[in-house]
Amino acid sequence: MTLPRTADHQMIASIAWDPAKPAERINDHLLMSRSTTNAYVITDPAGDVVINTALAVQGKRTRERFEELLGRPLKVAKIVYTQSHPDHTGGWEFFADPGVETIGQRAFPQICAERKMLGAFFGPRNQRVLAALVPPGSPDHNWFATRDPENMTLFADTHKFSVGSRDYELISTPAGETLDSLAVWMPKEKTLFVGNLMGALYGAPPHFSTIRGDRQRSVPRFLNDIARLIALEPEMMVTGHDEPTIGKDRVAADLGKLHAAVSYIHDETVKGMNAQKDVKTLMREIALPDHLVLAPGRGPVSWYVRAVWEEYAGWFQHASTTELYGVPPSSVWPEVAALAGGATALAEKAKARVAAGENVEALHLTEIALAAEPSNRPALEASLAAYEALAIANAGVHFDELGWLEGRIIATKAALNGE
Repeated sequence: MTLPRTADHQMIASIAWDPAKPAERINDHLLMSRSTTNAYVITDPAGDVVINTALAVQGKRTRERFEELLGRPLKVAKIVYTQSHPDHTGGWEFFADPGVETIGQRAFPQICAERKMLGAFFGPRNQRVLAALVPPGSPDHNWFATRDPENMTLFADTHKFSVGSRDYELISTPAGETLDSLAVWMPKEKTLFVGNLMGALYGAPPHFSTIRGDRQRSVPRFLNDIARLIALEPEMMVTGHDEPTIGKDRVAADLGKLHAAVSYIHDETVKGMNAQKDVKTLMREIALPDHLVLAPGRGPVSWYVRAVWEEYAGWFQHASTTELYGVPPSSVWPEVAALAGGATALAEKAKARVAAGENVEALHLTEIALAAEPSNRPALEASLAAYEALAIANAGVHFDELGWLEGRIIATKAALNGE
């Protein structure tokens, strides 16, 4: 069976950048430029409001697109960032004309500083999750070194302003993709810009805890944020990716289903915690009922279960005393492998597990074997078979899980080739 690829996932289409494509007019006052995260311009004779400015390498072309569609230079009055990631902010210098006010949520400088502080840590982690898409030597978009916007107006909970006839309310939504996330509400137009509050893929579960590593987002706070936005009764909802969602009933239905699905995961996890079930058991047991199943996204429901459990309970699972100390289980795996008859003996057991469809159990065995003999070929072969079986089971649905498995497949094949 052909292995699914992250390159074919819906995520890639939603973040695609084609500089030859023009900007698009959504209505008489709203323009969209598709990029890694979309940029938007709201026009008014008194001035233009820009929401997000794409990556630094996309910023110049993004402004050109808007001006080509309008047939005039932009008259930028305000720039608003729905969060501080560089795919939202990177092109800021191409829009920051003299006198332009730039606005973000109060945590914006903190999150930018943390991204730079931990760039050396997160860079390799990102590459491991995206190994098939961003192999070593790929062009560097300077995610961790992008120059951030300067001289910003910052706010805590809400911030209102007007440009000409158009009124805006900025609403802090700290359970979004970053702690400095915000939504933009245009009350007269009944238009809501949510950025990546609901994740990168519309209709999928939001990503509360990323496997690349990032600050965990709060599940109960997310539910509060969504309820707050539902109460606005928007007639158009504009995300960081994909098409605008148009129609009061459709927006309410989509947000309502998302709220109900996340509530179900949250409530079932809390119920299981109170029943003294451990997190791994709950990850295996909890599934969304058919009427609440969401679109494919970044990871399976089990990851969101774990996010809820760890938000409330922290890192100590009370499963083993050894969790409390800095000595990992792998420190004794070579001895365990020797007791089991060696790495090859464990590899044979792992191959039997793969044949039985028990691929995670197989990896438990091969990890012990490879701790004892990192180049043991039967153990590497069993690992590869387990990774490939898990990728096939993914079926191209969960982007981050598939990306990690692709990276493990690439690394294991390289080890088998002596690289």
